[in-house]
Amino acid sequence: MIRLTIPSLEEDDFQAVRDVLSTGYLVQGPSVAAFEADLASYLGVNHAIAVSNCTAALHLSLLALGVGRGDFVAVTAYSWPASANVIVLCGAEPVFVDIDPATYNMAPAALEQAFSRQPLKAVMPVHTFGNMADMPRIIEIAEKHEVPVVEDAACALGAEMHDRRAGAWGAMGCFSFHPRKAITTGEGGLIVTQDASLARTVRILRNHGVDPDSPAPDFVAAGYNLRMTEFQGALGRSQFCKLERIIAARQAAAERYNMLLSSTPLQLPKPQCGSRHIYQSYSPLLPRALAPHRGDIIRRLREDGIESTIGTYAIPFITFYRDRGGYVPEQFPATADVASRALTLPLHEFLTMSEQHTVVDALRSALETPC
Repeated sequence: MIRLTIPSLEEDDFQAVRDVLSTGYLVQGPSVAAFEADLASYLGVNHAIAVSNCTAALHLSLLALGVGRGDFVAVTAYSWPASANVIVLCGAEPVFVDIDPATYNMAPAALEQAFSRQPLKAVMPVHTFGNMADMPRIIEIAEKHEVPVVEDAACALGAEMHDRRAGAWGAMGCFSFHPRKAITTGEGGLIVTQDASLARTVRILRNHGVDPDSPAPDFVAAGYNLRMTEFQGALGRSQFCKLERIIAARQAAAERYNMLLSSTPLQLPKPQCGSRHIYQSYSPLLPRALAPHRGDIIRRLREDGIESTIGTYAIPFITFYRDRGGYVPEQFPATADVASRALTLPLHEFLTMSEQHTVVDALRSALETPC
């Protein structure tokens, strides 16, 4: 089977975990602190706070910004459901924003329309598949309305726009270390910010409400238990040393796909102008006529020994949000269109040129006779 993704785990990663396990010191210690420092330096931010996963990172970020009952938060309509779920978990309401069909990211014009309909407490763009949203324009719109931006950069560690890293544009940025991401700690997440007060609030909330600046345990809030383990921190540090190598391999494989698929009717992914796409996923769009056959194409590829899947979800149309808001495709036409046509192909550091030729040959055959 040509796998959709394979984490870049090697002997040095295994040894890093063994070394921590042998100490018996397993929860949020010096390895986690060092991992946080590594990433803060890489991203050019003052504070990095490691947590149990990116959903926790997004949730804590919104809580730190005071998002709560009665508030409205703008969020990309095309993403993993966690992007909207965390808003609901705060007691607030998601305001879905349609996407730019060329980049799959929040469309600034649609964000402007969202502001015209109701006051917003925060804006949460998503850097879909490692391709950055139009952050200069989104920040400009949010600042005009004096509203903070939380970047859902789950897929985008290492992505850049105008020489500024993903996650370092808004008031807060959130990352994932799930196995499908460029580097992994199994599960794991990170919050970054320039604001010391926000960082302190997040550190309190992630660890049972303990004041991180007190010399003795002092519980100053009803906090959560969303800490990162020490062996995850050690694995994260080992993985981080490979980040640029992994990104370069993914970019090279994406370029090969672009070349091999250039003569097909697929719409190929492309980065925003002036940005660095890290290709967490390679997700071209099927021709509209073949959208109803996407499930058949995925099945055909699997029968040929190739793992593939959809892109991600049109969140307003999954059962929970459709029942809650009564959303229809006409409200988010670009999201509905992209969500129906996106097809994710195998992409990881170890994918060979021969395997890519196999994928493309099988895909060409499936496009010609999808059923």
